[in-house]
Amino acid sequence: MNVNLNVSPIESWGTNSKPFVIAGPCSAETPEQMRAIAEGIKDLKVNVFRAGVWKPRTRPNSFEGSGAESLQWLSDIKKEFKIPVGTEVANAAHVEEALKYDLDVLWIGARTTVSPFSMQEMADSLRGVKDKIILVKNPTHPELALWIGAMERLNQAGIEKLGAIHRGFSTYDKSKYRNQPIWQIPLELRRIAPQIPIICDPSHIAGRRDLIADISQKAMDLNFDGLMIETHHCPEKAWSDADQQVTPERLGEILSELKIRTTSSDNQFFIDQLEDLRRKIDNLDRELLETLAARMSVVEKIGEYKKENNVTTFQVNRWDEIMKNRAEIGKKMNLAPEYVTEIFKTIHEESVKKQSEIMKVTEA
Repeated sequence: MNVNLNVSPIESWGTNSKPFVIAGPCSAETPEQMRAIAEGIKDLKVNVFRAGVWKPRTRPNSFEGSGAESLQWLSDIKKEFKIPVGTEVANAAHVEEALKYDLDVLWIGARTTVSPFSMQEMADSLRGVKDKIILVKNPTHPELALWIGAMERLNQAGIEKLGAIHRGFSTYDKSKYRNQPIWQIPLELRRIAPQIPIICDPSHIAGRRDLIADISQKAMDLNFDGLMIETHHCPEKAWSDADQQVTPERLGEILSELKIRTTSSDNQFFIDQLEDLRRKIDNLDRELLETLAARMSVVEKIGEYKKENNVTTFQVNRWDEIMKNRAEIGKKMNLAPEYVTEIFKTIHEESVKKQSEIMKVTEA
């Protein structure tokens, strides 16, 4: 995938320190609530105070935010505490309202990112805006092209202070997370577009405050640029997403305990050892590829026999046997069953594809 984005480095956001931290309540509830939280985080290394003004809810009759009225509350926080402020926008009207109150950061939520029409409308409303940071959350489902496309629309409108927010993905898989991290997707974004700053939103990934510290550290270990952590002075009484918000005190603990790692080292012994181990990895990868190629040759022969005997390519009993057996063998070799299962799902998908191609070939 070719990605051509003219994006300013994160240093242009007004900080050289890492991580870039965005913190504040899920929702702006009252002026008093906003001020109490701002007071609680004012001495922490927080770069932007956030609060949801318009809250997209799955079902009606839930609290959907205080609306444009609370933009004034954010403006008051900015003036009193001398801190940049930001909120989520979901349409062009939201953008225009937020710009009236001179908000510094606008982010686009996962539900909006999936709509090219909404993204284009907001891009048009932001055309010519140079001094605001615009962040784009990943779409609700794991599709990298949609995420990139949303940022391309904004970039083509002249937005250069542009960044991505990883907030996890909605899947059918059950786990301890509210939204599955699927880390390989933001890592692929970093690989193909290394110029784009990436912020992790551990609050929405976790859905539970007790997981936020671990997810934050994971993001730092993966060289993310920042964190967006929902913070409330009294989380248990929050009007929305109470379970995933932390107190200012806990936010301070999380930030102080983070280990920020570098991308390289000047230690020559480390460099030599790393190169040696990487050479071993390269050799093992070649052996893996040779084994996969040999396996595929056997798959092709099986496909020919199935064709000759008019047998279907997919055999559910055999597939079930492979999945159980390989996971058990892998576990004995200290490999996580989930890891082995995912590998063999990919191998099996390619095997079925190859045998299906064989079935299509007609005899001369």
